[in-house]
Amino acid sequence: MDRVYKKVELVGISTKSFEDAITNALEKASKTLQGIAWFEVAEQHGKVVEGKVTEFQSVIKVAFKVD
Repeated sequence: MDRVYKKVELVGISTKSFEDAITNALEKASKTLQGIAWFEVAEQHGKVVEGKVTEFQSVIKVAFKVD
């Protein structure tokens, strides 16, 4: 069976962890994108305030099936 997927880039943000940032992005995207099949982590960044990590940012590429 042949399949086609579209890939989009998302940035998830969390004050807890990179994993939580990824989960936030996927949960939000799944409300409008149907058929999400996989994701890949492209980049990870963090925000530092006064020497402390205050924000985790995960850039992910999400693929969903095109009908």
